[in-house]
Amino acid sequence: MTARDEHSSSADYFGDNTPVVSYNRVWFNIMRAQRKFLPRIAKALKTCGINDPIWYEILLEVELAGPGGQPMAALEDKLFVAQYALSRHISRMEKAGLLRREFIADGRRKQILFLTEQGKGMHARIWPVYWNAMQDEIGPHMTTDEAYTLSRLLIKLLP
Repeated sequence: MTARDEHSSSADYFGDNTPVVSYNRVWFNIMRAQRKFLPRIAKALKTCGINDPIWYEILLEVELAGPGGQPMAALEDKLFVAQYALSRHISRMEKAGLLRREFIADGRRKQILFLTEQGKGMHARIWPVYWNAMQDEIGPHMTTDEAYTLSRLLIKLLP
């Protein structure tokens, strides 16, 4: 324990007198906003047969990849989803008939994702529901300009 730790008060860690507290506030508010909005937006998407909002992003990225398919490893990096979690979502989406995966032996277990006939164009059918849910949940809390500003700031956190 350092001398600073012995003489620190909670104001040192949470008060406005310590400039770096701002980063802590960013983190906790991102987490709280996600916990506030995710359940209600997810509920709206379930009406379209989407069990998790990440499914929309997966469907969109696989469709954008075209006929050659979407390598699963690239999808992990693009969506910031751990391999085990993405694999679980892909398995559930396969079971729902939305995706199929092919395993390619190249010295590693490489997986390429493809949309099934049922999955093709599904993101376009989901989008109006997703759009409305986001507008209903977030729209009342900020102006369009504030939303663009916040979006630009959050993008700075991503590579």
